[in-house]
Order: sequence, then structure tokens, then C-alpha cells
Amino acid sequence: MTHDQNDPVSGERRLLSRRSVLTTMGALPVITAATSVLGATEAAAATATINPSAQRQTIRGFGGMAHAAWIGDLTAAQRETAFGTGEGRLGFSILRIPVGESQADFGRDLATAKRAAEIGVTVFASPWNPPASMIETFNRNGQTNAKRLRYDQYAAYAQHLNSFSTYMRNNGVNLYAISVQNEPDYAHDWTWWTSTEMVKFLRENAGSINTRVIAPESFQYVKSMSDPILNDSTALANVDIIGAHLYGTSYSNFPYPLFKQKGAGKDLWMTEVYYPNSTDSADTWPQALDVGEHMHRAMVEAEFQAYVWWYIRRSYGPMREDGQLSKRGAIMAQFARFVRPGYVRIDATANPASNVYVSAYRNGDTVVIVAINKGTSGVSQQFTVANAGSASVSSWLTDGSRNVAPQAATTMSNGSLTVTLPARSMTTFVTSLSGGSSPSPSPVLSPTPSPSPSPSASPSGGTGTGPRVAYTMNSWDGGFTAAISITNTGTSTIDGWTLSFTLPSGQSITSGWNATYSPSSGQVSARNVSYNGTIAPGATVDIGFQATHTGNTAKPTAFTLNGVPCTVA
Repeated sequence: MTHDQNDPVSGERRLLSRRSVLTTMGALPVITAATSVLGATEAAAATATINPSAQRQTIRGFGGMAHAAWIGDLTAAQRETAFGTGEGRLGFSILRIPVGESQADFGRDLATAKRAAEIGVTVFASPWNPPASMIETFNRNGQTNAKRLRYDQYAAYAQHLNSFSTYMRNNGVNLYAISVQNEPDYAHDWTWWTSTEMVKFLRENAGSINTRVIAPESFQYVKSMSDPILNDSTALANVDIIGAHLYGTSYSNFPYPLFKQKGAGKDLWMTEVYYPNSTDSADTWPQALDVGEHMHRAMVEAEFQAYVWWYIRRSYGPMREDGQLSKRGAIMAQFARFVRPGYVRIDATANPASNVYVSAYRNGDTVVIVAINKGTSGVSQQFTVANAGSASVSSWLTDGSRNVAPQAATTMSNGSLTVTLPARSMTTFVTSLSGGSSPSPSPVLSPTPSPSPSPSASPSGGTGTGPRVAYTMNSWDGGFTAAISITNTGTSTIDGWTLSFTLPSGQSITSGWNATYSPSSGQVSARNVSYNGTIAPGATVDIGFQATHTGNTAKPTAFTLNGVPCTVA
């Protein structure tokens, strides 16, 4: 996709043509002013049953696009908002960037990509056009200036993609994957590909690409673009991720039986969308809840492993132009901050009542439940988690007046939890199968957590001054969140770390992110998780937790990293 009709920038998408196509296809989503009112008999919903043993797809993450050439780069502060997991952050774990058409363009999005990579975000890239020297024009259904990759340039194009990947790697960003083409079937403003051409390139050239390969990124999840790939064993062997966009795609077209039949060992990603439109403010409420339902259906019905928005910062996007979360962004954060890479979706009653949508995810003993109530009345909702015991439950709420707001802890008793889902709201619950305090929704890279690297006696980068720690609190009556930044100020890499500190009297951790915390009070050790055990010289790792207090909101006074005293910023 290019730009939207709100944007005057040269080269932006002519949205009229996109909307004309969707209208012709009868696929534009219908926006209503209000959802239907829940009747009195619907005040109590059917029980939502969660089965942690019934595992579905592994989640790779949630994220968005940065495109400095078209709308300007994210600022340093906006990068932290986009990829941080603390209060007021989006928690995005995926970043999509464009592939430059020439080597002179390769560095345009490097600053944002590099910061994302430093904090463990998955970065992938999509091209809009090959280098100009590789393109020819042709007449496509009356479009006399239509562009396509010259057939004699397929091998050179694969090398171009490799050159971009190598450039990024040499500058600190290991691309997770690279796409063959952005929206090859809606290319009025860029390069067209037919499904036959895509299969030919995958069969003959994609095997030489030095990172994972994504194809075809159809603009409307048009299966005729991806079916030929799935039906060609050689092409399929050279692709790692089937990518799709969801512009105007009906919910009935979300399931993909052929992928389930032939896509074993491959990923299925939704790599671009805005929803429900690009004309309304992202703060329009309750319309923002439509994003929540869209994400729910993308996870549950389409079984995508990734959900990637278009521009991260835009008037209709997850981050407003002032760098703050929008309502649409808060809805996305209800997933992104807590359902981290490596979590596995598990079976849950998806629609226990009219206007109520439920999905659930698991990492080890941690269970995350995401519940949406689009109705105009509150709903009493019971959740039953199979084979679970009693445990505390942490939760976060977004409604008309609150954005991912921490709620008072509650308790799951013998696997059962009954709560009120407020009218027009979205709530994320985090609990434990094994009982005790609600666990940290920490990101991991595989469904089965791998052991963290063993911390060394001292940080391997321990020359010069000690590591630097910044500790920021956001407190309220009875609780607080703490955001902790750990910076390696040494000259060599820290490989495996444990941050130790003492919580003041009366404070107790209830949940956390980006680290494993033990015990919940007193002298606490925060140990790296599998994806962030390495801290390069000058790099920073962000972790955090939510806790209760009994009136004492003092901060820890000292920190050590692998036993080495830290400088407190």
C-alpha cells in the first residue's frame, strides 16, 4: 500500500482507485454508529471455556509499518512508545519497513529498525518496486504504464533483496524475513506480478535469498494469488511465510483450508491493514472496538500468527501524530502488550454472548484471555480454565475513558473466574495455571520456553563503569507499575543477565513483562527471557512489572546486574 487520502505527500496512493475497487467488489466494511443493545436475557453470558491443552497457532506478534520516505520517521520517543511494553506503550513486537528501490535508499528506515532490533522486535521488509533498471512497462487492461519486473532480471532482483538484507545486517538489524512484493495484485502505483510470475520467481530464484521469504502479500487475501504457491511443492519449499493483507476482506473469507492442508511448517501472517477506514480519527469511540473484533477474528477464524497495521503513526493509526496512543492503539495494545511472540493460541469459547468475543493464549503456565464486549450493556462473564487451580488474576481495561488501564487484582478459584465486562470495552486477563501470583506475560520465542542463558558471575561487558538502570514508577491507590531500562555501559556484550533489587516494604509484584521475576517481594531477581538475554555495548533492554502496595511507594535504592552494582539514572 502507499498513502491515504489524508496525505498530501507526493507519491501517495490514489485512495479513490482503491475505494472504487472495493466498492465494486462489495467488500467495504460497513460502519454503524452503535452496536445493538443487549437484552435483559443476555446480561449473563454463557460460560467461556478455555482449554489450555488444545493448542492452535504460535503467535509471532503484533506490529505496524514505518515508512520514513512517505510520512517521516518515528522520533526516538515514538519508537519507545511503539515498541515498549509498559504503561502508555503499544507493545508492538513486529516492525515492517520498505525495501529501498536503490542502495541510496537503504538507510531511510534504519534508525527505527535498529532501535526495534535492539529491544528484540521482529523486523521484516517489503518492496514496492525493484530498481528502475529492472522494470519494463506494459499494457495491463488499459493501464499503458503498468510496471513489471523484466523476466531476465529475476536473478538480479533476488540479489537486490539480498543486498538490502545484508545492508541491514551490517548495520545491526537482522531481518527476520523479506517479501517478494507488496500487493502484487493491486499495483496501479507500483509493480504488478501475476500468480504465475510469482511461482516462477519462487521456484527458480527465491532459494538464493539469504533470509526467510514472504509471498504473495495479496491486497485482499485473494486466494488465487497464494493457492498456486501452496500447490507447487518447489515454490512452497522456497517460501517461509504466506503473507496477506485484509483490505475489504469479508470475515467469511478469513479461513484458509488449503493452507491448513498444505502449509505445514510455514507461517501465515497478516502483513498489512488499516480498519475500518483511513478517514475517521483513530480516537472515534466506540468505533475503535471494531479493530478489536477484527484482530480477534484474524487470530481465531483466520488463524494468523501475526497482525501488522499500516502506518504506526497516523491520524487513523495506533499512534496519533502527537506520539500518544489513540483509541485504536489502545485496543491493539490489549493484545500486543500481553500476547507476546511465542505464545500459543488455545481453544476458547469465541462468542459466548452477542457482541462478546473471547480468545485465549498460553505460554507455559501463563494464560492470557482477551475479552471484548461491543454491546451497550455490561455482561457478567464466567471463564472456566480446564485443569487450572486457584490463582490471582491481573487485568487491563480499555473503554471510552480509559486506555489499557490496570484494574484491581482478582482471583480465579478452581479454574473459574466471573467478572463484569463493562459496556463497550476490552479487557485482557493474565493468570496462572499453577496457582499463586499472576505470572509475568513475558515474551518468548517458542511455545515451549527455552532455558534462559546462565548468567555469568559478572557482566561480560563489565569494563569501565557498571551498567546503568533507570526506574520509573506510575502509582495509584493500592498499586503501581514500574518501567526499568537496563543499559550496557561496558565495551563488550552481556550474555545472560539477572537484575537484583529489593522492593520496599509492603510492595508485591503481581505481573511483569520482558523478564522472569522471583520472588514477588523483598529481594527480587529479574532474569532475562529467551529473546533478550544479550545486551550489546551501548544497548538498552526495557523490562517492567505491575505491583501492589500498602501505602509505601518508595523506589528501590540499589540494583546489581549479575552481581555488579549499577549506576541509577
